[in-house]
Amino acid sequence: MSEPIVRESLTPTIDLEKLKSQFDLTGTVAFVPGGYGALGAAICWALAVQGAQVAVAGPNLEKAEALAADIRAAGFPAAGYALDACSVADIQTVVDVIAAEHGGIDILVNCVGIQREQKLLEVTEETFDLMYETNLKAGMFLGQAVARIQIADEKPGRHIHLLSVRSQLGLRGRGYSAYCSTKGGLLMLVKQHAMELAPHGITVNGVAPTFIQSDRIKPHLDKAEFRDFILDRNPLGRIGDPIEVTGPIITFAAPAGGYMTGQVIYVDGGVTASQ
Repeated sequence: MSEPIVRESLTPTIDLEKLKSQFDLTGTVAFVPGGYGALGAAICWALAVQGAQVAVAGPNLEKAEALAADIRAAGFPAAGYALDACSVADIQTVVDVIAAEHGGIDILVNCVGIQREQKLLEVTEETFDLMYETNLKAGMFLGQAVARIQIADEKPGRHIHLLSVRSQLGLRGRGYSAYCSTKGGLLMLVKQHAMELAPHGITVNGVAPTFIQSDRIKPHLDKAEFRDFILDRNPLGRIGDPIEVTGPIITFAAPAGGYMTGQVIYVDGGVTASQ
């Protein structure tokens, strides 16, 4: 009589230490272009608190260095860099410098983006080109430059792009043609980069907020009609806090996000679920 076949279980044993480190970024290097605005600064702080060395960059070196200095003063490693994200050559140069100084780049969080509101019949070529270069082209070549470093180092990595609910939704009564089209293009860039970089163990995802508390939207919220419109269409009935955007960023950047790629999380109080 033959011995019974013993099959090993495919269910792994739960590793408690691994669970504890799901959001731990200790030992990683995070490059955050466009990282000194309201959302970018919150993201830089969140990355630092979770253990990452933060390299924040943008066109205003003074602002980048000031944020980095504040993070260092709190006991976390950080450095500031000047970056013209509309220049492919400058992107490559800055990425190479950061990788050389920090021993590589593990995480890219692309916070580069602008809005110039013009109604469809008034959109100028100059404005459209500027928004394309800033919102979409920069994302393409930031991802390329960081991926080159990661692939050469034979290291897995994380790319996260800051999108917007406008990557999926148009907006009635406003001049958002350039913004929506470039953010929508960035959403598809996330998906395609995810497919091309998956064989290298590099994940690519997006986080898409709606209006979040910041000085940039204060002029809009000061207008009662617009403020009421924003709040009425938001199922949670409030404006989000920058810290609330950092949770999905950290998830995508950390071990917890290791099996997610080509995805977009909408941080919008339920707006996209109800439109």
